[in-house]
Amino acid sequence: MDRPSVHVVIVNWNAGAQLAECLASFAAVGDETVAVSVTVVDNASTDGSADGLVAPPSVPLAVLRNAENRGFAAACNQGAAGSDADFLLFLNPDTRLMPGSLIGPVAYLREHETVGIVGIRLLDEAGAVARNTARAPRAWAMVGQSIGFDRLAPSVFPPLFNSDWAHDETRVVDQVMGAFFLVRRNLFEALGGFDERFFVYYEDLDFAVRARAKGWSSVYLASASAFHRGQGTTAGATARRTLYFCRSRILYAGKHFGVVGATAVTLATLAFEPIVRLVMRPSSAAGTLRAFAALWCELPSLLRASVTRRP
Repeated sequence: MDRPSVHVVIVNWNAGAQLAECLASFAAVGDETVAVSVTVVDNASTDGSADGLVAPPSVPLAVLRNAENRGFAAACNQGAAGSDADFLLFLNPDTRLMPGSLIGPVAYLREHETVGIVGIRLLDEAGAVARNTARAPRAWAMVGQSIGFDRLAPSVFPPLFNSDWAHDETRVVDQVMGAFFLVRRNLFEALGGFDERFFVYYEDLDFAVRARAKGWSSVYLASASAFHRGQGTTAGATARRTLYFCRSRILYAGKHFGVVGATAVTLATLAFEPIVRLVMRPSSAAGTLRAFAALWCELPSLLRASVTRRP
């Protein structure tokens, strides 16, 4: 059997030392029978994290620098453009590969022709397995998530992430987390890549939903693992993270739900969610108010974008 190839795209935004640690971890898969190349797309970092990057000698490395932060989806598309690899791996800079992180999921994709996307076990610093798969949400469930009812009545308002199983077995899922997102290149190209309206968040879910509509499934593979810190580049930017998450939720609803569902999600996000966040996290009140003030200011352009037909 010929040697499969994987082109890895890492989007960096002020990841600090984590990016260098991620690249160094490719030594753990250096002996695997997979041809690996890496492109780092730096979204105008100001912390010097994209300077002087090196990868193990067997891993060709390219670094693309953007003059401005183009967002995660656009930078992923930029890093994947022109690749002729069999598979594309979108990898967060706060991850570290382990032996088997690549060969396992690549072999799985080669053996299962209808599977288009694979994710693997993501472990935190304590070795615990993250719940890193998600449901494709319905409008009603998304409204419940926005106002906190997914915690009070999860059977009625299912939470986005699958927290009801231990992630200790391989299974077909609606979505695997974009922190480790392995996809067939031909599928990625057929779908036109990630929808760049999603600056960050929901772009991976949107891609998985579109892939499933074309007959491709997503699989969580429990037999391969990688380390993932989680919120590695946005942990200190709560207001910005809230803005991006809520903005992308509204965009997703406008794209995938009907008028009634999209309107309900938008109203819940704009009118009720800030109140819930203020009550649940009073210490973050200033950031919450800034995020939702910015969201209201963006609403006209956001609504126009949400109804524009794109991939």
